[in-house]
Amino acid sequence: MIKKSNIFLMFLLYNFNLFSETILVTGGAGFIGSHVCRQLLLKKHRIICIDNFNKYYDPNIKKQNIQDLITNKNFQLKKLSINHFKDLKKIFEQEKISFIIHLAARAGVRPSIENPFIYEKTNIKGTLNILECAKKYHTKKIVVASSSSVYGNNKKIPFSEKDNTENQISPYAATKKMCEILCKNYHLMYGLNIVCLRFFTVYGPSGRPDMAIYKFIDNISKEKVIQMYGDGNSSRDYTYIDDIVNGIIASLKCPSTFEIINLGNSHPTKLKKLISIIEIFLNKKALIEIKDIPMGDVEKTYADISKASQLIQYKPTTSIEEGIKKTIEWYKKTI
Repeated sequence: MIKKSNIFLMFLLYNFNLFSETILVTGGAGFIGSHVCRQLLLKKHRIICIDNFNKYYDPNIKKQNIQDLITNKNFQLKKLSINHFKDLKKIFEQEKISFIIHLAARAGVRPSIENPFIYEKTNIKGTLNILECAKKYHTKKIVVASSSSVYGNNKKIPFSEKDNTENQISPYAATKKMCEILCKNYHLMYGLNIVCLRFFTVYGPSGRPDMAIYKFIDNISKEKVIQMYGDGNSSRDYTYIDDIVNGIIASLKCPSTFEIINLGNSHPTKLKKLISIIEIFLNKKALIEIKDIPMGDVEKTYADISKASQLIQYKPTTSIEEGIKKTIEWYKKTI
């Protein structure tokens, strides 16, 4: 057992050694990725951003996400797919990559039920390609995006990293669990230093248009009908983007050789409460159509973040009210 004082010392040393390293960010033009790249550039790091600009949603949204980053001399964009190992390998051959933040994935629970094959290809094979490159080119640390969906309909709350995660209820969730298994495997076999982060419903400015919060804000603002699944008592641990980004960057400095860590807000919000908050800040009443809960949707998520607090000093500071207010302010500026 490592003493807390030693963990803190190792954390400081890692923080010092991280300065001005080259960091590869996969999915770097996406919602979370673009925020991560922006924050790392502010810290004077050199960023290589990989994104394939697929058509899961309008690729122009991703282009807009990184528009202000393109001119930064420390930012380099590579348009390619993590599924193409040879293209990925060339980047590692040409660059001295010290750290990887692996965010690229096929997103969405419901679409994964309709087309599971593309999720298997991108999320599992793509992650395997990243791990192979990290092994071959001696990457110092890899931070990998996992998901709270790996918990399935966990009955115990809050969700802890120690909980059983053998009951995923969507192909998307299953691929994320498989990514965690592959990461553990590459750590045990090759000694790779890896942190897998289980994100809990991330939202905020530049949020994905397929996510509930963006759709609710957009439709309520335009006086269009929104769909509420179930009676509105399902709940999510909505986590503001700035808190997630802080957790990701802090994970680069985590001294442990392999960890799985929850990144959430640890304050679940019921669906009907979320809609009410959006109504208040838009000053408009929602037109609601009630529908059955779709296959693959979990009833609730709730993150136990005590491990994140101990290992990476993670402390989310944005309430759901404050986060929704900031997101609506961004939305009004962009429409």
